[in-house]
Amino acid sequence: MADELELLRGANPVPSDGPHFGDGPLDHGAERRLERLLRERPSGGLRDRLLPGGGRPRLAWGLVATAVVATLALTLVLSGPSATPAVAAPRPLVVQTGSTPLPLDRLAERAEQAAADGSPRLRKGTHVQTWSMGMSDDKPPITVPEERIVRWRADGSHTELVVATDPRHPGRPVLSGEGGEPHLVDDGHVLSDQTYPPSWSDAPPQSPPPHDPARLRAYLTEAQYSDTPLTTPQLLDAVGVLLDHWTLGARETATLARLLAGTEGLRPVGQVTDRLGRRGQAYVYDGPGARRMLIMDPVTGAVLGLESTFSTAEPEYGVKKGDVMSYSAWMR
Repeated sequence: MADELELLRGANPVPSDGPHFGDGPLDHGAERRLERLLRERPSGGLRDRLLPGGGRPRLAWGLVATAVVATLALTLVLSGPSATPAVAAPRPLVVQTGSTPLPLDRLAERAEQAAADGSPRLRKGTHVQTWSMGMSDDKPPITVPEERIVRWRADGSHTELVVATDPRHPGRPVLSGEGGEPHLVDDGHVLSDQTYPPSWSDAPPQSPPPHDPARLRAYLTEAQYSDTPLTTPQLLDAVGVLLDHWTLGARETATLARLLAGTEGLRPVGQVTDRLGRRGQAYVYDGPGARRMLIMDPVTGAVLGLESTFSTAEPEYGVKKGDVMSYSAWMR
């Protein structure tokens, strides 16, 4: 990987005033190679499942960040002996007792009806709240909450704002992994506020998603750099990648809902209230090691959130069955 990054740097020299590529955009081939490199990671069992966003690194489109992943040293130093450690992970979402599960094919029909006038429209960029677990061999796991807003401009450049915040506890200090060492910061503390130069990649997930379920499946497969059909967990991860790049319009939402309606093993379980207070229908896939819950708007079919929880205990890491591994809540 280091050799390939050097080749990319050679094509776009790093200026002396910062750890980024030059002001000119990368060509399409370089952009695709760079995004593949940023998303590659070695296998590591449990550690792989604990990367932020359910194993999806946050991409700096068209750029190389100085530190792609910082290892969390989980010794939390607080201001005094009576201080309360901010290490509580969110509880897993609970399906409302007695609620009626809504089949995915019926939800897809609703989404198609809601998309009849084509509004709202597709927008490049995202607004997402995430909770992601960090762990070590000898310290309790911690959960880091962040909010990220990405907006693209007409010239192909984009901005990315990342803040430390947890809407479950407005105004309270937030645990942050900024700088590699967990510490408390103020609610709303700006972790990163950057502007990136133009990027013109036409490959998924940079290119607009199609409006046909079969083509969308192929698009998501390419976005995951896979040469074989995606399994259900891989497809759900790919949905997360898509929503980390695009705010879907009504037509794209309907296409995604129709694709999910034909997904093996994804079953309806009833109504939930997500971590932003929104009511949604939950769809669950139980896989080895992890349980994934997709939360969707019951009227429009929009994906509101994706939660991954441990399906088995990992006592050597201080992880219990049902602990939240990662959670993303997407907003318009």
